[in-house]
Amino acid sequence: MSVGGRYGNALIVAVSARAVRGAATEAALAALAGAFGLKRHQVSLRRGATSRAKVADLIIDSADRSRVDHLLLQLLDQPVTFHGGRAH
Repeated sequence: MSVGGRYGNALIVAVSARAVRGAATEAALAALAGAFGLKRHQVSLRRGATSRAKVADLIIDSADRSRVDHLLLQLLDQPVTFHGGRAH
Protein backbone atom coordinates (compact mmCIF):
# COMPACT_ATOMS: atom_id res chain seq x y z
CA MET A 1 0.00 0.00 0.00
CA SER A 2 1.08 3.54 -0.60
CA VAL A 3 -0.49 6.90 -0.04
CA GLY A 4 0.94 9.96 -1.72
CA GLY A 5 1.02 12.01 -4.85
CA ARG A 6 -1.82 13.53 -6.75
CA TYR A 7 -3.96 12.71 -9.71
CA GLY A 8 -5.61 16.01 -10.61
CA ASN A 9 -6.88 17.23 -7.25
CA ALA A 10 -7.14 13.75 -5.74
CA LEU A 11 -4.77 12.02 -3.34
CA ILE A 12 -3.44 8.74 -4.73
CA VAL A 13 -3.94 5.63 -2.62
CA ALA A 14 -2.48 2.49 -4.20
CA VAL A 15 -3.30 -0.91 -2.72
CA SER A 16 -2.46 -4.44 -3.76
CA ALA A 17 -5.75 -5.95 -2.59
CA ARG A 18 -8.01 -7.18 -5.34
CA ALA A 19 -11.34 -5.51 -5.98
CA VAL A 20 -13.29 -8.52 -4.74
CA ARG A 21 -15.99 -8.22 -2.06
CA GLY A 22 -14.76 -4.77 -1.03
CA ALA A 23 -11.22 -5.87 -0.19
CA ALA A 24 -9.57 -3.08 -2.21
CA THR A 25 -11.88 -0.46 -0.75
CA GLU A 26 -11.20 -1.66 2.77
CA ALA A 27 -7.45 -1.66 2.10
CA ALA A 28 -7.63 1.89 0.74
CA LEU A 29 -9.55 3.14 3.77
CA ALA A 30 -7.11 1.41 6.12
CA ALA A 31 -4.19 2.96 4.21
CA LEU A 32 -5.74 6.41 4.58
CA ALA A 33 -6.23 5.88 8.30
CA GLY A 34 -2.60 4.84 8.67
CA ALA A 35 -1.28 7.73 6.58
CA PHE A 36 -3.13 10.26 8.72
CA GLY A 37 -2.46 8.57 12.05
CA LEU A 38 -6.14 7.81 12.57
CA LYS A 39 -8.01 4.75 13.73
CA ARG A 40 -9.77 2.84 10.97
CA HIS A 41 -13.23 3.79 12.30
CA GLN A 42 -12.34 7.47 11.73
CA VAL A 43 -12.27 6.95 7.94
CA SER A 44 -15.47 6.20 6.05
CA LEU A 45 -16.38 5.81 2.41
CA ARG A 46 -18.66 8.54 1.14
CA ARG A 47 -18.85 7.43 -2.49
CA GLY A 48 -17.21 5.06 -4.96
CA ALA A 49 -17.71 1.58 -3.49
CA THR A 50 -17.51 -0.01 -6.95
CA SER A 51 -15.28 2.59 -8.62
CA ARG A 52 -11.53 3.14 -8.73
CA ALA A 53 -12.22 6.76 -7.77
CA LYS A 54 -13.41 7.01 -4.18
CA VAL A 55 -14.35 9.80 -1.81
CA ALA A 56 -13.64 9.29 1.87
CA ASP A 57 -14.50 11.24 4.99
CA LEU A 58 -11.99 11.63 7.80
CA ILE A 59 -13.67 12.03 11.17
CA ILE A 60 -11.38 14.23 13.24
CA ASP A 61 -11.77 16.69 16.07
CA SER A 62 -10.80 20.32 15.79
CA ALA A 63 -7.53 19.70 17.66
CA ASP A 64 -6.36 17.34 14.89
CA ARG A 65 -7.48 19.54 11.99
CA SER A 66 -4.23 21.43 11.38
CA ARG A 67 -2.14 18.25 11.74
CA VAL A 68 -4.30 16.40 9.21
CA ASP A 69 -4.32 19.39 6.82
CA HIS A 70 -0.52 19.55 7.01
CA LEU A 71 -0.19 15.81 6.34
CA LEU A 72 -2.57 16.07 3.39
CA LEU A 73 -0.47 18.80 1.78
CA GLN A 74 2.69 16.74 2.33
CA LEU A 75 1.08 13.62 0.84
CA LEU A 76 -0.26 15.49 -2.19
CA ASP A 77 3.20 16.92 -2.88
CA GLN A 78 4.94 13.52 -2.96
CA PRO A 79 6.24 12.49 -6.37
CA VAL A 80 4.35 9.74 -8.15
CA THR A 81 5.94 6.90 -10.10
CA PHE A 82 4.01 4.70 -12.47
CA HIS A 83 4.64 1.00 -13.00
CA GLY A 84 2.52 -0.93 -15.44
CA GLY A 85 0.08 1.95 -15.79
CA ARG A 86 -0.50 2.23 -12.03
CA ALA A 87 0.70 4.79 -9.54
CA HIS A 88 3.10 3.70 -6.78
